Amino acid sequence: MEPKQKLCIRSLSIDWDMIGRDSYLRSIPSLEGLDELEFNCPVTFFVGENGSGKSTLLEGIAIAYGFNPEGGTLNYSFSTYNSHSELREAIRLTKGIGRARWGYFYRAESFYNVATAEDEYGHEIGGRPLFLHQRSHGESFVAMALNNFNGSGLYILDEPEAALSPQRQLTLLYQISECAKQGAQFIIATHSPILLGLPGAEILTFDDGKLHPCSYEETDSYKVTETFINDRERLLNALLK
Repeated sequence: MEPKQKLCIRSLSIDWDMIGRDSYLRSIPSLEGLDELEFNCPVTFFVGENGSGKSTLLEGIAIAYGFNPEGGTLNYSFSTYNSHSELREAIRLTKGIGRARWGYFYRAESFYNVATAEDEYGHEIGGRPLFLHQRSHGESFVAMALNNFNGSGLYILDEPEAALSPQRQLTLLYQISECAKQGAQFIIATHSPILLGLPGAEILTFDDGKLHPCSYEETDSYKVTETFINDRERLLNALLK
């Protein structure tokens, strides 16, 4: 495990005085009262039910670090729809000595827009175009990851499994593991029981009110998948009746 001081982001704090009294952010149980969060591992997973706040916090961290709200590298600067929350203004990051020389913010919902800008930015920074729109969704994500992930960066990923088959999720898990061993830091919001199985990662759940660590076996992603595989007929009979 990388020493905490070598992480790109060691911790964050939230100044709630900068968030409106009527803001919807104050009604999200996992975020309400969250003043500080420490990162202890090269790979941190955010888990929780839809609407639990994990993507909102992930987005706030990415924008506070300097990423474009819709995704891409630190060089990207474009906007097709302004939907990010005021949380970005209230977050303060404590950075470690392992300052990222590279990075990528991936969000499944706006990756199409990033793919559209990829050719232009690839030429501007001296890279080669990836022609992401000429690939399937999964192939374009894998191409992006192979082209951008390395051992000296910060990678903030929102539901990266959305485009990937189980086999490709294993490929991504391997790549995350190898980059983390070389010094990269990953913060990932996911529902994937495959990605969550990465050894040594810290899992933070946004369920049950307060944000807190949990084990792999305690995640709903694991429990529901285990039940479906081991007792599929009984589960489906109960559900479909």
